[in-house]
Order: sequence, then structure tokens, then C-alpha cells
Amino acid sequence: MTPAEGAPPIRVLLADDHAAIRAGLRLMLEQAADIAVVGEAADGAVALRQASALRPDVVLMDIRMPGTDGISATRAITSAGLADVLILTTFDLDDYVFGALRAGAAGFLLKSVEPADLIAAVRHVAAGDGVIAPSLTRRLLATFAAERPAPARDEPALDGLTAREREILAALGRGLSNADLAAELSITEATAKTHVSRVLAKLGCASRVQAAILAKEAGLA
Repeated sequence: MTPAEGAPPIRVLLADDHAAIRAGLRLMLEQAADIAVVGEAADGAVALRQASALRPDVVLMDIRMPGTDGISATRAITSAGLADVLILTTFDLDDYVFGALRAGAAGFLLKSVEPADLIAAVRHVAAGDGVIAPSLTRRLLATFAAERPAPARDEPALDGLTAREREILAALGRGLSNADLAAELSITEATAKTHVSRVLAKLGCASRVQAAILAKEAGLA
């Protein structure tokens, strides 16, 4: 994904209890002319206050922090619609990651992420996409599906979707991005983004990852 010429910079808040990690993330992100780091936080409570005050587009959130942890902060930030959240973790199957995704995170990155991949991930999330690789998405969805029985397919939330919206939900369950959706359904990327937003609103999902989980559990993907 390339930045749109003349578009305002993507505003990013860094939340990690290690100053050295925040400094490294800032250094990587500031290589991109279209990304601006607008604040830093050393724990979840400060991250929530900063997100409320600064209204960043994306929060890069560590999970394990003293005091208010990253999961609690993610839930508060996404439920209030303050920003999209990208989780930072050391382990790609850390149990805490599942809690963060349930809390509304848009996806997660490893702290060993390469600068170019970090920049691309921030751009994707700011554009409304998730950043979990398809192979990893399948592992995550399999884990969620194994944790509890799938709900009935005729549950009211799903019944409220149109045929096209159910098609969109199924595509989210397969890990498709907005660009992928546009290509598959022969619609514009803007229209795909609008459809995704409507599906999330109808289902009460804070992120496309949560919708993907629901699609998997409902047998749509």
C-alpha cells in the first residue's frame, strides 16, 4: 500500500513500558513521511488518556505493562472509538493476544518486525484493514473455534445482514483485505470499506478480526 499524495499523516501513539522499545519504534516509523508519532505511553492507563486527548489513527500497544495492561486499554480505546489498535507482542501465539483480539484489536505484530513491515502494517490498519497474515489468521480462528461451540447460524445478529453483507462477512473470515474484497466482488475499494463498516456495526464488532472470528464460528468461512 502506498500513501495517497497530499493526504494528512497517519497519527500514531506508542504504548510500551520500555523506553528503548518506544524509541526504536519511533525511529522506524519516522522513516515514513506519511506517519507521525504524536505521543508515547508507558502503561495502559496513560495510553487511554493519550488516545482520548490526541485522537491518533493507530495505537501500537504492548500487552504486558504494569498497572493497566494492554488488553484492558485496547478494550477501552476501541469501545470508545478513539483509535484502531495494533498489538505488539514477543510471541506470536501468546495467550494474551487472543484476549486482545477479543477486545477489538485490529491485529498484531511481533516486536522483531522489520521497519518496512511495521510501516506497511500501520498504513493498512489506518486504511481499515487488519494485518494478520492469512496463515496465522487460520491458526487464530482455529483456536477460537476450538474454545467454544459455534453459535446457531440463525442468531439474530446474522439474520440482520443482507446477502451481500453475509458475503462480505464470509470474506472477512477468509482474511481478505479491502483491496481483496474489491477485486473479488468487482466493486471499488471505497465500496468494500463501506460494506465492511456496515457489517461491523450490525454485528457490534470492534474490528474486522472480531468479525472474522464470528464468521468462522457461524460456519460462513
